[in-house]
Amino acid sequence: MSAPTRIIGIDPGLRRCGWGVIETAGNRLSFVAAGTVTPPIEGSLAERLALLFAGLGEVLERFAPDEAAVEETFVNSGPRSALILGQARGVALLTPAVRSIEVSEYATNLVKKSVVGTGHADKSQIQLMVKTLLPAANFKGADAADALAVAICHAHHRVANMRLKAIA
Repeated sequence: MSAPTRIIGIDPGLRRCGWGVIETAGNRLSFVAAGTVTPPIEGSLAERLALLFAGLGEVLERFAPDEAAVEETFVNSGPRSALILGQARGVALLTPAVRSIEVSEYATNLVKKSVVGTGHADKSQIQLMVKTLLPAANFKGADAADALAVAICHAHHRVANMRLKAIA
């Protein structure tokens, strides 16, 4: 059996950025940790983004993942919200990248399909399947569950992605 690979999944957000860490060895998944980085809502955008960067950095230092996976975000609540979320997503991509951790990105529908079996699953279905796939999982809230789902999705797709890179 191959050595375990530690994966962090990140569900980007400026108010609540979910993260979840799993280990995969072969086709076995195991829960490591999960949580949410919650920068304060007051302060300038730059200060809040810096706090998000610092919070994610602490998680990466503590759990030392080998790979990272970030959910591509879909927002239709207005251009300002989309722009702010995009900036938080940039921090979610940057934080592991500056630590030389390879980052993969997954569309929301692919994450849902990989974990639940349908691309239009709701939050409760995702939480139920994360708990089913990772019985030891201890998470509070949908953001941490979504981040674990991103990590699970990456665990399912990483071998195929590595093979594609090798032949490209």
